[in-house]
Amino acid sequence: MEIKTEILNIDDYDYVLPGDRIAQYPVAVRDLSKLLVYRNGSISSDTFRNITEYLPSGSLMVFNNTRVIRARLLFEKNTGSIIEILLLEPSAPSGYEEIFASHGNVEWKCIIGNLKKWKKGELSLTFLTNGREYKLTASREGQSGEAWLVRFRWHPSDISFAEVIGCAGHIPLPPYVNRKDEDTDYIRYQTVFGKMDGSVAAPTAGLHFTENVFADILNKGIRTTEITLHVGAGTFKPVKSKDIRDHVMHREHFSVSRDTLEMLLSYHGRIIAVGTTTIRTLESIFWLGIRSLNSPLSGEIDLFTGQWEPYYTETERPVHEALDSLLKRMKAHGTDVIHASTEVMIIPGYRFRMIRGMVTNFHQPGSTLLLLVSAWVGNDWKKIYNFALANDYRFLSYGDSSILIK
Repeated sequence: MEIKTEILNIDDYDYVLPGDRIAQYPVAVRDLSKLLVYRNGSISSDTFRNITEYLPSGSLMVFNNTRVIRARLLFEKNTGSIIEILLLEPSAPSGYEEIFASHGNVEWKCIIGNLKKWKKGELSLTFLTNGREYKLTASREGQSGEAWLVRFRWHPSDISFAEVIGCAGHIPLPPYVNRKDEDTDYIRYQTVFGKMDGSVAAPTAGLHFTENVFADILNKGIRTTEITLHVGAGTFKPVKSKDIRDHVMHREHFSVSRDTLEMLLSYHGRIIAVGTTTIRTLESIFWLGIRSLNSPLSGEIDLFTGQWEPYYTETERPVHEALDSLLKRMKAHGTDVIHASTEVMIIPGYRFRMIRGMVTNFHQPGSTLLLLVSAWVGNDWKKIYNFALANDYRFLSYGDSSILIK
């Protein structure tokens, strides 16, 4: 199918990011990070604690309530070599809740670091919990695309896999955080509203929110709701192709409840998305609604949004029709939650359907996240990033924040 978007050169989305501007630790107090405010082309600076002053009255803020798991497992061989296994997504059982509750053995899709040192056989490590010693082993079961299928077994098997990684795993800090994970990262590399375990990277726009900020949001009469998208390691995958259209986007899994869909329908035109993961989810929900409109209500639809689906699908159907169709389908099928996945890639030229504004951190040069920001603000992304660099903003996951309103 023809992708209806112009050729885009990734070099046009590059900028110089000095290493000392990449935050290695969060600020001491979450909501004392800096806040860049962009409104219709004008830029100002404030503290995140004051974000409610810039939120339009009557808005709905949408958050990603995922939680980061201790997804890095480090196995030391007899030779002293360290093999790092990063959990990407469940394979068997295939559901997050089921795999975390499993006892004895599970299988995950994984990225393996220092793979050349793991020729064959099992890896093992021991750990202590509740006064008992446990042994965890890992064996390769084959490949799945660019990932490996790894079977984990542990003995005794009286604890769940969630408890296993809680004791033996490490927080998967981003590759540009040049230090080992520390105990405080398990608290600070999580949002205060996170509920659903499954991510290997934090939805970092949410890291700045505190109970005090939420109280201010409530007092201003702004509503909030949540989706769940489990962030994968692909979020850090650089765009290596000169033509952006040649980049292969990663797949991420999300879920949305009936109550949230009803709120999205009621507040359309007033939605502020917290983070790029939330934006991808919201836009993917629209495209699922378009699929629903084009399919019999009694039938099943493919709950997946392809990377380029928005660019070759012709539609002028309004958002309220798309969301209403999903709600009717959920009622007909007796379900209160949609579980779906997306590979959608939002690049300049994309027409946003679901949001009025976004809260987001400052992203890497030439990244898919920067492309998404550019799709929203156009070439003003350069003005925004130059302002941030000139005014000592801290960049990337543990860095400062921005609110971009149109």
